[in-house]
Amino acid sequence: MVRFSDVDLPRALLVVLILLTLLSVGVLMSTSTSAFGAYNPAWEGTSSLRDQASAVDVETMVATNTSEYAEANPTSSVAVILSPDRPYTSAEAEDVREFVRAGGTLVVAEDFGPHTNPLLDELGVQTRIDGRLLRDERRYYRSPDIVVASDVEEHPLTGETSQLTLNHGTALRPNESRVLVNSSGFSYLDTNRNGSLDGTESMTSYPLVTLETVGDGRVVVVSDPSVFINAMLERPGNEQFARSLFSGHETLVLDYSHQGELPPFTAAAVAVRQSELLRALVGFGSIAAIAVVSRKRRDD
Repeated sequence: MVRFSDVDLPRALLVVLILLTLLSVGVLMSTSTSAFGAYNPAWEGTSSLRDQASAVDVETMVATNTSEYAEANPTSSVAVILSPDRPYTSAEAEDVREFVRAGGTLVVAEDFGPHTNPLLDELGVQTRIDGRLLRDERRYYRSPDIVVASDVEEHPLTGETSQLTLNHGTALRPNESRVLVNSSGFSYLDTNRNGSLDGTESMTSYPLVTLETVGDGRVVVVSDPSVFINAMLERPGNEQFARSLFSGHETLVLDYSHQGELPPFTAAAVAVRQSELLRALVGFGSIAAIAVVSRKRRDD
């Protein structure tokens, strides 16, 4: 039996400190701080989206390159693009378009970024992001900038969603697209961003979510990517909306190809997964390590 007096306390404390340091480094190396980041557990991240997918028995795949769309079965997959921070090239847009036209469901969410309307154009989608701040001084949560929309059309993609809560979102110009969610008739677009309704601005209902068929697939456009961040999923309706979008599919593809940087550990794992050479090297290294340990044990 080991007695407390037999323990080398300084050495034990050093071991604990080293373990805690390694644990902290591991956490930092496996999480992200990017807004809308799939591995960001903070309020502005989207790590909870994977939980919503799991809740409806859907597996999640994080795509760091649009070429990875080809790994998913379009007819049983739903992909999500949240406010890309750089433009899609024509070749990248073609990867996404092929996924949709082959039967995939694509959800695109944007408010003020400049790269989404060009992508929608490349995809052959008619809806456009307006880009002006939507406010509602009657139907809101805590602030007129946090608009609550309860005009939700019955559709499999909305499921039992009774309302949607935007956080500094905008409106959509649907053109010929089908509208699934509208704001209340008390909402307006704050063109000059002065936080009040002016004479040149008028209250009316605005489209917030649209649906359009493209080839054999469909594209859902949402006027605020914040609907899907960790903090906003807690608002009534948003979690149900996410689950309804994912339900009925086998795979959720989170398109991270144009959104921030992956955590180092995750990036390394993705690199190994995508490279046959790296997989071979990792396998060879593992076998070599096992052989060395086994030999050492025999020598001992």
